[in-house]
Amino acid sequence: MALIRDLLKNGKTYSFEFFPPKNEVEQANLIKTLRDLEPLNPSFVSVTYRNGRISRQRTHNLVAGIRQTTDITPMAHLICVDHSRLELAEILVELRKASVENLMALAGDPPKSDQVEGELKYAIELVKLAQSIGGFSVGVAAHTAGHPESPDLSSDRYYLKEKLEYADFAITQMFFDVSSYYRLRDEMGVLGSDKPIIPGIMPIGSYRSIKSMISMGADIPQKIVDSFEEALEKVDDPIEKDRIAQKMGIEAAVSMCEDLIENNAPGLHFYTLNKSNLTREIYTSLGLGNSPA
Repeated sequence: MALIRDLLKNGKTYSFEFFPPKNEVEQANLIKTLRDLEPLNPSFVSVTYRNGRISRQRTHNLVAGIRQTTDITPMAHLICVDHSRLELAEILVELRKASVENLMALAGDPPKSDQVEGELKYAIELVKLAQSIGGFSVGVAAHTAGHPESPDLSSDRYYLKEKLEYADFAITQMFFDVSSYYRLRDEMGVLGSDKPIIPGIMPIGSYRSIKSMISMGADIPQKIVDSFEEALEKVDDPIEKDRIAQKMGIEAAVSMCEDLIENNAPGLHFYTLNKSNLTREIYTSLGLGNSPA
């Protein structure tokens, strides 16, 4: 399997993100999604790490399963929260034993009531630990509007530059204004960082999802929120509302992706929410992969 840093050196990457299933229903849905998306020939897929120790095994099993049973290159997410340094080292060693070579290193969300903060507090510490074990291509998170916990934008950019001195690439949180991505890229260039920053794409699938995206830290300009409200304000049927919102979301995502590709983004990373339909439609519109009929 390929190291993501090498894939990025050879051209644009097109990748998908999944989360580990919590039950059999989610498991069946994810298997279907993987089968639907595999023919699109993604450069790699990433598997998130939900807070909690149970997620540790689920993420490992899913990433190892993808590695062993498909031709897809997987990337495992790992967080610092609720783990000691030794536990994190053990997880990293187990990933390497499973021939998993790509890692997304994250600090993780603040610990819940039944969790501890973790011996490592910052993603850069996890990046350094992974690099000390060796054999990984390591990515980190970036935020076009700045991390919610950053005191200001300049501090956010400084810390991202620091992470990218050790990591190979970054993937952004979802955003909906390409100018914010270009601003991030330019600001990192001014700081002397030239590591690839892959834009993270998640189309708006319903009007209700806009609020949840904002709560997750998505950079959604007010003008986009207003455009959805204007288009849907006279529609009463909730099913029709979602249909219109989904069509608008796909059109906006395609337009944004075309702009990013034209302006030399190193690739596109799609947040799938373990569903294939929106990603497939965007892929088809962009003419990427071998989209099935």
